Formats: sequence, structure tokens, C-alpha cells
Amino acid sequence: MNGRTPGVYRLLVHVDKPVSVRIGRLGTFAFPAGWYVYTGSAMGGLEARIARHRRRRKRLHWHIDYLLTEARLMDIATTPTTKPIECMRNREVLALPGASVIVPRFGASDCRCRSHLVYFGGARPGLTS
Repeated sequence: MNGRTPGVYRLLVHVDKPVSVRIGRLGTFAFPAGWYVYTGSAMGGLEARIARHRRRRKRLHWHIDYLLTEARLMDIATTPTTKPIECMRNREVLALPGASVIVPRFGASDCRCRSHLVYFGGARPGLTS
């Protein structure tokens, strides 16, 4: 990647123990322990967005920022593209066995998806680009 590669990404996140987190204007939600996959886009550059998600100290802006204050970022998969495929990639995750939605509209304030955060309980999902 050249520093400003546009694309979509998936974050594999683990919540070690049940936690309640305020997610910006969405409200406060109970997150059960387990595995989560978040799908996002970074049309301005995957490198900067991924680096931001890895930082522990940052201004909380996106929904995922709030969850990452209480969860561990375990893995990242990226797909360099200029095509608007974020929602398609998210639907692929939602179709996996064991997938469920804990927080409706999480990361999906600019689309019609149920949520861009998908919960898998204790079964670690495979993360592919």
C-alpha cells in the first residue's frame, strides 16, 4: 500500500468480559464477552485509518472508537478498492454461521445495513479480506 490506498477493512475484536459501553449518540449498550467483526471503509486511505484504530489514545469519533476503549483489536483484513463494497462485505459477515447483531445501526449511520458490527459469541470467526 502506498500510504493513501482507498479500501474497506474488517476488524476482529475481542471483548474479554461483559461490558456496558456508551456508543456516542446511539446510547449505552451491553456487550457480551466474545468475538466481534466490524466492517468499515477508508476511502481516504487504509493505512491512516488502520493506524488510528490501533492507537489506544484518540478522540472518540466513530462508533468503533467507543467499543475499542473496552475491547482488544486482534486482527485486521483489508481490501484495497475504490468501489463502494463496504455494505456487501458486511453482508458476507452477517451471513456467517453464528452471526448476530448486538447493537443495531452500529457503524451504519450512512447506509441501510442493520449494523456493521457483528457478534459471534465464543466462536472466533475467520477473518478474510
